[in-house]
Amino acid sequence: MSTVLELKNATKRIDNGLNETKMILNHVNLTISQGEFVTVLGGNGAGKSTLFNSIAGTVTLSEGDLFINDQNITTYSEEKRAKYLSRVFQDPKMGTAPRMTVAENLLLALYRGKRRGLRLRKLNEERAFFTKICSEVGNGLENHLDTPTGNLSGGQRQALSLLMATLSKPELLLLDEHTAALDPKTSKQLMQLTDQRIKEGQLTCLMITHRMEDALNYGDRLIVLQKGQIIKDLNKAEKEKLTLQDLLLFFEEEVEEISID
Repeated sequence: MSTVLELKNATKRIDNGLNETKMILNHVNLTISQGEFVTVLGGNGAGKSTLFNSIAGTVTLSEGDLFINDQNITTYSEEKRAKYLSRVFQDPKMGTAPRMTVAENLLLALYRGKRRGLRLRKLNEERAFFTKICSEVGNGLENHLDTPTGNLSGGQRQALSLLMATLSKPELLLLDEHTAALDPKTSKQLMQLTDQRIKEGQLTCLMITHRMEDALNYGDRLIVLQKGQIIKDLNKAEKEKLTLQDLLLFFEEEVEEISID
């Protein structure tokens, strides 16, 4: 199985302004193979967002290298990395253009990474396809193809972001706590859609979640971050043996260690 993502000695240090340096990522080594769906857990300040931002290019590593499909992209800009990556954020307002309609947003996503040039957009030719994929969401999104995205509910907008991120198969899908801002019912629906899109597209995915039930129920590998380091990296068989209490213990151990420090 080929390697999609590899981090070698990935390190991020910041100066806190008090002549002290804080280690946000501490020499992280991580390899993700094609088709893996990896969930990422960690408490506040564990380094989850910095890990994702380092992969996406919004944060520059202090040390180490990052590869996608054996291509060293460590020095690539965020824009250049967009060729390989799709990302869905925690905030439903991010990832979509609010004044553009649902159909127009999907059309943009359909041509992501492709040469566009000056030509007719041919929106009507894709309308039946957009209706079909939106109807699979189950929240009435197919009835809002001509609705400005800014007028959608949070759940509809986040579902649209997910469709856009997976429409043109990315090398790597980053889900950054993408259900955190939603109510439990809507969150559950979006996670079911997420799992469906990943399986149907055979996508490679990294998903940060704060919902431990989702960490147990979804994905085939689990990573736990603490103080910028990977303290647990569990494969599918190991993950299937976990209980909710096991996950809670990971965080209790972290709190105990912090109090001792």
